[in-house]
Amino acid sequence: MPHYNFSAGPSSLPAVVADRVAVSFRDFRGTGIGIAEHSHRGAAFEGLLRETEGLVRRLADVPSDYAVMFMPGGGSLQFYGVPLNFLVPGRTADYCVTGHWSKKAYYDAVAIGQTHVACSSEDVRHVRIPAQVTTSANPVYLHYCTNNTIYGTQWQAPPTVPSDVPLVADISSDMFSRPPRVAEHAMVYACAQKNLGIAGVTLVIAKRDFIATGRRDLPAMLQYRTFDEQGSMPNTPPTFAIYVMYEMLTWIAEQGGVVGLQARAQQKSSLLYSFIDATPFYTGHAEAGSRSQMNVTFRCATPELDAKLLAEATAAGFVYLAGHRSAGGMRASIYNAMPLETVATLVQFLADFARKN
Repeated sequence: MPHYNFSAGPSSLPAVVADRVAVSFRDFRGTGIGIAEHSHRGAAFEGLLRETEGLVRRLADVPSDYAVMFMPGGGSLQFYGVPLNFLVPGRTADYCVTGHWSKKAYYDAVAIGQTHVACSSEDVRHVRIPAQVTTSANPVYLHYCTNNTIYGTQWQAPPTVPSDVPLVADISSDMFSRPPRVAEHAMVYACAQKNLGIAGVTLVIAKRDFIATGRRDLPAMLQYRTFDEQGSMPNTPPTFAIYVMYEMLTWIAEQGGVVGLQARAQQKSSLLYSFIDATPFYTGHAEAGSRSQMNVTFRCATPELDAKLLAEATAAGFVYLAGHRSAGGMRASIYNAMPLETVATLVQFLADFARKN
């Protein structure tokens, strides 16, 4: 029986990427040594690292005055790392609270210094992206999360702020599903296990002028300038995770780049949302103008029906469809690696379940 992986992360890999990784785990590029065994200071890995950075710059249209860094610790470390570096006494950090992860980022900043909630959707259970963003008097940056995996909402464009306010974005769950608009931000970051590969490495892209404003009284490993100046290798980096990111980026280029994947994301999400909207048996969580193209959240009329659907879905090979424990219902994560045919198969299953129940 086939299995269909709708996990919100770690998520599925394209079959061709998994095959390439399997070969390179034993023998990387004919060296006779697996990629996980190569020294990070050896020519094989250093060449791979340069190639991976080059792919990031090309696919994301990264300006030359931006640093591309491969960092450990996941997206959650960036929640703390950003205010630790840039939120200094006498300044305020602004936050858009539009879901679980952006709220965690906000509370990590609260522990560092003065903060301001520029917008929030908590009062409406995060069914929409707020229409209004109100910045503080002199913010050191404004932080937001482009795509909210738990509630299935997504910013359709960056928040509108004064031109002198640096934007910092967590783009973990929609990176390379659409143009990331790097030049409009001071910093963007994305943990890899959604659209970029496997857990263990976080891609950070930051304007060097912004990095230069960071504190210098922190331990070296906690400063962004350290990773920029030392080419992401102040210590042994997560070499295998970086290699898998390289294969994912290569695959993205083969799909027509970000533009090609954006068209596929629109096609997949439209198919699923159109079915949910046309089927009274199901109710979508996010409002139409704020819907995510990566995480489609919905539910049946009762929790009992939700549980029944999930049990039958698992038996039929649809795995990780349960919504986050804080939200309930169902969540279909349809990241870049998810084929359109798999989404169509899910729609057919949901239609059969609705008819029977």
